[in-house]
Amino acid sequence: QLWDIGADARSVARIISGIRSFFGFLLMDEYIQEDPAELLESPKIGVRLPEVLSVDEIDHILETIDVSAREGQRNRAMLEVLYSCGLRVSELVSLRISDIYPDEEFIRVEGKGSKQRLVPISRKALHEIRNYMEYRGELVVQKGSEDILFLNRRGAKMTRVMVFYIVKKQAELAGIRKVISPHTFRHSFATHLLEGGANLRAIQEMLGHEKITTTEIYTHINREFLRKEILEHHPRNMNWGK
Repeated sequence: QLWDIGADARSVARIISGIRSFFGFLLMDEYIQEDPAELLESPKIGVRLPEVLSVDEIDHILETIDVSAREGQRNRAMLEVLYSCGLRVSELVSLRISDIYPDEEFIRVEGKGSKQRLVPISRKALHEIRNYMEYRGELVVQKGSEDILFLNRRGAKMTRVMVFYIVKKQAELAGIRKVISPHTFRHSFATHLLEGGANLRAIQEMLGHEKITTTEIYTHINREFLRKEILEHHPRNMNWGK
């Protein structure tokens, strides 16, 4: 009946999980002797591929940021770092000035579980950070935020929610119809590296994934990219039906 009303596999699986928990509770407290939920089979759920922006879409978002506006230079620097380094939003807002090594072109990132890693940073991102630092120097920095790189207009550490809002707003201004978040820039970073021939282990290291299986989702995206490339450029597809 769930299928009849249009529920998808993920919704059905979630409902079945709830039913199993309910009957498991009844069985544990001896309200019932047998668990009817054992007969239920959960549907197979395919891999949900993350939304990815093209290089042109990312460039367009960055180009449409008004750097003459008060926070424009900061916003461009933040989004450039998100894409150039593939950071989580929590890592971005926690980034410190002392974490940036411009001569070596690396940044130090503190990821999940307070684990640190070194991630290469592009010259473009470093350029945007330098431009932003001029604006940052005009702020009255709040106590405790002296070394925090990205600050709000009150001189305090940016919040994750604020970064989500900025990303959504800038995407809308750029006419991007995809539903995106700061994590979309991270997905795009990994996907574009893989499309460019980067080693999966290197991408795993840069993303801060403990398991290679977490990184392997991007191979699914890469296969879709290869399929499109073949369909668009192979002569058998280009000439068929013309």
